[in-house]
Amino acid sequence: MPTTEELQQKREAAKEVIDVLQEISLLLNTKLNRTQLSLSVSLIENGVNPEALAVVIKELRKAGEKVRNESAESDLAD
Repeated sequence: MPTTEELQQKREAAKEVIDVLQEISLLLNTKLNRTQLSLSVSLIENGVNPEALAVVIKELRKAGEKVRNESAESDLAD
């Protein structure tokens, strides 16, 4: 069983990886926040195809934008 110190080192290493990925994400303008990025990495580490995940994220963004636009149009009509 890992010691408390080993667990802390693993947490610190994981945080550093996410920090670097967050910087790359910002440079690439992915618009993923830290939580979304962390969840995406976790999904990929657990076997999800990265390209399929990217497609799903894009589709969810399109759907979200459509809902926001429809809501705004509805608010203007009222």
